[in-house]
Amino acid sequence: MKILRVFNNNVVLARGGDGGEVVLTGRGLGFQKKPGQDVDPSRVARTFAPTDGRDADHTGQLLAAIPTEFLEIAEQAMLAVGLGREENPATLVALADHLSFAATRVREGIVIDHPLQGEVEHLYPEEYAAAGAILAHVNERIDVTLPPEEAVPIAMHLVNASFATGDLSQTYAMTDILQQLFEVIEQTYGRTFDTHTVNAARFITHLRYFFVRVKSGRQLEEGHAAMLATFTGAYPEAARCAARLATVLELRLGERVTADEVAYLTMHVARLTGD
Repeated sequence: MKILRVFNNNVVLARGGDGGEVVLTGRGLGFQKKPGQDVDPSRVARTFAPTDGRDADHTGQLLAAIPTEFLEIAEQAMLAVGLGREENPATLVALADHLSFAATRVREGIVIDHPLQGEVEHLYPEEYAAAGAILAHVNERIDVTLPPEEAVPIAMHLVNASFATGDLSQTYAMTDILQQLFEVIEQTYGRTFDTHTVNAARFITHLRYFFVRVKSGRQLEEGHAAMLATFTGAYPEAARCAARLATVLELRLGERVTADEVAYLTMHVARLTGD
């Protein structure tokens, strides 16, 4: 591979074997190197091939700004909870950047109030648990102690990976919408619901994939009008609630919710509420 740009001693932009641009990291990889020279493969620790239209140059600049030790710690922490860097390169970069900045905040005595802690803990229990394990792993390896509240943004980075988007603000928005949808269901039925149940987990998973479908313009639209009519007849209250949920989703997302999606919302509401 040929070096295209040297960001610092540890990060370079190179031309990959398939002709595409990749970002390479490794201690001393860019030391006294210039564009056009060959990459020393023995020094390459990680290879980042940007996906989803991400710019390799931007990724390189971001990586160059992250202390190498935090990239290594983040990678080790992700591996410790079963997340490989190959499958989650963007998550690794985002997590390492977050951890580095969080450590700086602690050193400077800056306290950040993380929103949606209750929602994250209840809506994403697996990611929240993994975030707690990552936080414990990190705190054993750095010179400061990150507070327990840091599990919230770490969990959101893990949730963000499943949403297939590089924009963490969108992940927070999706979490806020999920919370609002549960509030609509509780108002409709006049009672609270345990988000730790199997049916609640199925509902949340369905909505998460729904958000991805909306983002990619691939809502379910297979002409299952009969299915919607069947669900409406069998579960009238769930159908009315699903219609309210669809209205909220349309207002929040700016997209029409198809009849098929409403049918599945009805099914999940019926399961959740025991209709």
